[in-house]
Amino acid sequence: MVSEIALHRGLAHRHVVAFHGFFEDAHFVFILLELCRRRSLLELHKRRKALTEPEARYYLRQIILGCQYLHSNRVIHRDLKLGNLFLNDDMEVKIGDFGLATKVEYDGERKKTLCGTPNYIAPEVLDKKGHSFEVDIWSIGCIMYTLLVGKPPFETASLSQTYRRIKNNEYTIPSHINPVAANLIQKMLRPDPATRPTVDELLEDEFFTTGYIPSRLPTSCLTVPPRFSLAPSGRKPLAVVNKGPENAAPEKAPEKGTEVVLQEPVDSYLTNLLQQLTLVNASMPSERVPVRQEEAEDPACIPIFWVSKWVDYSDKYGLGYQLCDNSMGVLFNDSTRLIMYSDRDSLQYIARDSAESYFSIQSYPVEYTKKVTLLEYFCQYMSEHLLKAGANITPREGDELTRLPYLRTWFRTRSAIVLHLSNGTVQINFFRDHTKVILCPLMAAVTYINEKREFRTYKLALIEEFGCCRALARCLNYAGTMVEKLLSAKSGDVGIKPPA
Repeated sequence: MVSEIALHRGLAHRHVVAFHGFFEDAHFVFILLELCRRRSLLELHKRRKALTEPEARYYLRQIILGCQYLHSNRVIHRDLKLGNLFLNDDMEVKIGDFGLATKVEYDGERKKTLCGTPNYIAPEVLDKKGHSFEVDIWSIGCIMYTLLVGKPPFETASLSQTYRRIKNNEYTIPSHINPVAANLIQKMLRPDPATRPTVDELLEDEFFTTGYIPSRLPTSCLTVPPRFSLAPSGRKPLAVVNKGPENAAPEKAPEKGTEVVLQEPVDSYLTNLLQQLTLVNASMPSERVPVRQEEAEDPACIPIFWVSKWVDYSDKYGLGYQLCDNSMGVLFNDSTRLIMYSDRDSLQYIARDSAESYFSIQSYPVEYTKKVTLLEYFCQYMSEHLLKAGANITPREGDELTRLPYLRTWFRTRSAIVLHLSNGTVQINFFRDHTKVILCPLMAAVTYINEKREFRTYKLALIEEFGCCRALARCLNYAGTMVEKLLSAKSGDVGIKPPA
């Protein structure tokens, strides 16, 4: 701990977690560090698996810049991994956890300590022949592979088997990975550390110099891919996630008229959500005495999107809604959807087969005239007559790449309206007291808006452990029934008949 503090307190870089101080008592040492509210790339990886190539470039570039600073100060991190790469509110990478870091005291010094995390540990560390800066390059190679492929290169079910594969350099890069990206991974994962590129050479690689790197990423990337599309020469539709050879990584934001085919889980994460609710409801959270609901709070899991306004005109046209970022949408009775982004200019049309088309409010196909007119009517009505649920969200750079979720289906009961978004979020607005719950299976969390319009977010697993108030427990129990109904409905249903 003394070594970690001494090393970390002397570092100051945009992509290194800031050290603010420390203190101790008779039992513990407390270190004050920069708050990274968006957690780490590990949580992002668990939610998203494989990322798009521009996203990977964005994160890797920042990791390399932070590592470049460390190496220039003769610091070897020795534990670079997704769990130690944190994200702040601006979706910037911050390298943290210097518990295994060390300083090179003289040129050519080789460290002999066996340390690191199995999936990211370099072969020279395992062989105990001495190691230096090159171990961080190896770890970045493992990180790059994991971000693009969706799993670490040497991962197996057993530690001994993983170490054997590392020592024998046994890994396979899937054929759908861009050859330029595959080439850089192979350079960083060379068994001989002397042949790996230095941290200064990495950003000069073709992977970074020829590929698109966004200047910012939207917070929606925590759960869904950004709004990238093919290069201008492209003509065929493109799926947005690297999951196979047909899903080559997109290179730029979509142009007006671009068509993109969306891929999402068949049930939009409803099965996952039902499993989470079943566990928390079985724990009977309201019966804990005393209730320690505050222990279950987790502001980092606040939903990215929720429905802040809605109007039901399904007897003629459909359901209109506003998302928390002030974008507007309509789920029409014919199962098509039209979304107007918060800039009040960009339009996104989603056909029944989930194909997206992008247009401008100034220029769109004539066949969409009636639907655009209806969307504008819904927008005007909600702006003039309805109160917004939740606080206003301040626009930020990178939001132009946001991929908005759309309303997948909805239904009303005597008690509430149930709204299911394409990113898996299920929102239930109760009529009697205007309370709301927003359930996000990717965050494994629930946000509860009480009758006073107070906004609190809780991890479902922590509610299992610490309990919650009776009002929230009743909402969670009701939500379990509603999610079961959503699962039993056909995927094409727009408005589902209410339960008897």
